Amino acid sequence: MKRQPIEYSSHEKITAAEFVDLLKRSTLDQRRPVKDPVRIQKMLDYGNILVTAWSGDTLVGVSRALSDFSFCCYLSDLAVDEAYQRQGIGKRLIEETQKVAGENAKLILLSAPAAVAYYPKIGMEQFPHCFIFKEKPTRKKVGSRQGTVGKGSTQGTER
Repeated sequence: MKRQPIEYSSHEKITAAEFVDLLKRSTLDQRRPVKDPVRIQKMLDYGNILVTAWSGDTLVGVSRALSDFSFCCYLSDLAVDEAYQRQGIGKRLIEETQKVAGENAKLILLSAPAAVAYYPKIGMEQFPHCFIFKEKPTRKKVGSRQGTVGKGSTQGTER
């Protein structure tokens, strides 16, 4: 059976169930909270770039990112169904994500261990000066300022 051509969209919404199904077919489910549907839904709701790859009605790839559309774009999830890998779908998803993020936004990602060798092959530069909190850190109370940091808040930012 001949496969249908891959179509890409930056306007197509997907459900949490579709996202989890693709994460499982790409093995990215090993590093994502697929057993927590509320968290998965929040990932989809609050990411501001979603590029999808479709073979007919089958979701075969996703790029999910967060961007300010000016300086940086964090590519949080790049998932391609294992049966469709090595066809350029991941590279194209990244290209489409960059288009949506804007020409001046630098694309940043943390690679899955199995994909570290992939990114240099498509022209990405490995940057050794990256830091991450793997778990929520315990923070000491600093000063007397109280408040909640959330959507629309400027607390914790430079003034």
